[in-house]
Amino acid sequence: MADSAFFSTLSHEGVLAVRGADASKFLQGQLTCNLNYLSDTQASLGARCTQKGRMQSSFRILLEGDGVLMAMASELLEPQLADLKKYAVFSKSKLTDESASWVRFGLEHGDAALASLGLELPAETDSVVRNDSLIALRVSPDRAELWVRADQADTIKGKLTALLAEGELNQWLLGQIRAGIGQVMPSTRELFIPQMLNLQAVGGVSFKKGCYTGQEIVARMQYLGKLKRRLYHLQLEASELPEPGTQLFSPTHGSSIGEVVLAARTEQNIELLAVLQAEAAEDGNLHLGALEGPGLHLLDLPYQLDRDREIQR
Repeated sequence: MADSAFFSTLSHEGVLAVRGADASKFLQGQLTCNLNYLSDTQASLGARCTQKGRMQSSFRILLEGDGVLMAMASELLEPQLADLKKYAVFSKSKLTDESASWVRFGLEHGDAALASLGLELPAETDSVVRNDSLIALRVSPDRAELWVRADQADTIKGKLTALLAEGELNQWLLGQIRAGIGQVMPSTRELFIPQMLNLQAVGGVSFKKGCYTGQEIVARMQYLGKLKRRLYHLQLEASELPEPGTQLFSPTHGSSIGEVVLAARTEQNIELLAVLQAEAAEDGNLHLGALEGPGLHLLDLPYQLDRDREIQR
């Protein structure tokens, strides 16, 4: 199901805009990613942390006009705006919710459809290409986002429909899970540090950019600590889709050993991303919701954790 060509409207996320002369300078001290790496042809993943290094939000960020746009879970927009505005008072930047101005589509195996819109998107993850007001960006191999101004959305959707099947959001989320890209949701807000979601392995954390909110904790974990909890890809034999934040248990350990990050249905079962204690994951005796809950089986992630490579950003 997830391997077929389709597009889906990304209705679960909103768009936070930071615009103005100081937009990038202001955010450089607030976010885990390096704003200097952004360009007209390059986007990034990133996060905003508390002083204790816990993630308030995670997002995909790109340049647009006189500032940047960040796509994140819709329910996180209001609290994230409120927090960032406290620090932006002396900055020449304006923070707003631009969700109503944009419609975003997720395309899987949809490069030919993008090309028909004049968007020849490179294969490299985080690549960006633009044509007039259309923006396409590569989020993982064979998967792309198309950002469209709201007043053009119906026209563009009509063109996509002529070339691709329209899929459910679940199909898009399944592709995200298989790409190993975690995401902060309302129920997991301020629960994880970036490394627990493997954010450093997918280019969402810079260790060379200098100070930002929560940087001391994040850097200490990378250079001095031993990460005891991280993101895993799992399969669940159950009928009910678990919500983000649902606890996972290990009878071997006799307690909760992690939380669901994101889950989606396949044709046969459920796949999910979860943050787990490494010891419990290695043991493999994993259950959802209770010690005697449905069993889970580990699946592969498409990348390796490599500290030497991660700290080069």
